[in-house]
Amino acid sequence: MNILAIIPARGGSKGIPKKNIIDVLGKPLIAYTIEPALTALQQGFIQELIVSTDSDEIAEVAKSLGANVPFIRPADLAADQSKSIDLIQHAIQYYEAQNRTFDAVLLLQPTSPLRTTLDIQKAIELFKHQAADSLISGYKEEYINDLVLYHLASDGVTTIPLNKQHNQGVRRQDHGHVYVRNGCIYLSKVALIQNGLIIGDQPLMYVMDKKQSFNIDNMDDLELIKAYL
Repeated sequence: MNILAIIPARGGSKGIPKKNIIDVLGKPLIAYTIEPALTALQQGFIQELIVSTDSDEIAEVAKSLGANVPFIRPADLAADQSKSIDLIQHAIQYYEAQNRTFDAVLLLQPTSPLRTTLDIQKAIELFKHQAADSLISGYKEEYINDLVLYHLASDGVTTIPLNKQHNQGVRRQDHGHVYVRNGCIYLSKVALIQNGLIIGDQPLMYVMDKKQSFNIDNMDDLELIKAYL
């Protein structure tokens, strides 16, 4: 299977300025994604690895880390309202113009810094041996389920339980568990992407440890990940 891996890294982050290249214990955040991805490339699990960015500064940092930055992404594909599917389709079209095609695309978000090369390898192996159009990564969650979930009514304080048994003493252990998508790995057939989707109706699940499923959105997240590392 011929796989294109894309690390998306736009420059206009709001919660943390220059988030994708902010220093995390002596190296830019994006390095924690580029490094394991480069190893997967060298080992032949993926056939092409690129960083898709609209920022010249991010491009230079990515190149200094050994990543390929074959183009600067158009600004209209890096706005706040831009979707990941758009940047993926843009990358596919870039390579199609060079008569290069791929069977699947691996999306690796730099805000998920705790995935490893082994995670990438195992996810790809799972995908190769199953008849599915997409794969997502996630973790097993044994506490959060609809027994402990509520909406708030219009008054902002009255609860609307998602499960009518929320006050019936049902033990969480007896209610079962769920799997939560963690954003670390997305793997999609190009045919699905051409239909405007990254995730199909029944994607495969590559299960990761919950402690790896950390996603950096704000400064509090950044401080927590520094402490963890």
